[in-house]
Amino acid sequence: MNTKILVATHKNYQMPADQSLYLPIFVGKALHPDVNQIFIGDNTGDNISVKNAHYNELTAIYWAWKNLDADAIGLVHYRRYFSVRRQKDLHQVLSQAEVNNLLDKYDIILPTKRRYFIESNRSHYVHAHHAEPLALTEQIIKADYPEYLAAFEQVMQRRSAHMFNMFIMKRQPFNKYCTWLFAILSQVEQQLDISTYDVYEARVFGFLSERLLDVWLAQQDNYRTTEVPFVFMEPQNWFKKGGNMLLRMFKPKQV
Repeated sequence: MNTKILVATHKNYQMPADQSLYLPIFVGKALHPDVNQIFIGDNTGDNISVKNAHYNELTAIYWAWKNLDADAIGLVHYRRYFSVRRQKDLHQVLSQAEVNNLLDKYDIILPTKRRYFIESNRSHYVHAHHAEPLALTEQIIKADYPEYLAAFEQVMQRRSAHMFNMFIMKRQPFNKYCTWLFAILSQVEQQLDISTYDVYEARVFGFLSERLLDVWLAQQDNYRTTEVPFVFMEPQNWFKKGGNMLLRMFKPKQV
């Protein structure tokens, strides 16, 4: 099976050695044409590279959907990879043999769920971001995709989620997911005013898609899924991250 796993990056960075499996892609290339002349950019063919500041790594996913010929397509990040051995080592990330073995049994590979314990997916989102985009997304699903509304409400009540827009999907589910996802995000984009959002909050469509993946999955009953651990290649300050989460919970809710 011809599988391509995109490695989304916005800077020069060390990449996995297996270039037949891993495809580094510079996201937002249309916005930064003079940065990095080594990696392929997301600005060729049918693309939304100019929207990278608002869509994050989704510009790479869109590019793959429209331009990449492969039997299975995945996405990881330059600092975050699938690894069954949980090793912070580029030589220990998911290998071609491991991918083949998993795709022999499953249609979709997902990262291990992130668990919140004291928050639901909905409360976590509105404590971390402006509440309006999520509410608008729910309205659009209710009006135009009502068969997904129960799944949306169910996922919002959960205390865990598959985050980071990471996955590996066979072509058929990948096409189906992208068709659904980008149609919804396009409607949100048309109706949402982000002119007053700061740089971080302007990445809104990437944030929304992290929640929408599980909504889409909850409505599918014909795809076999599995989870694989992921590793963050650089040190993380978990004390600081936990403190920031608590601060977000108790500060006034954003609108």
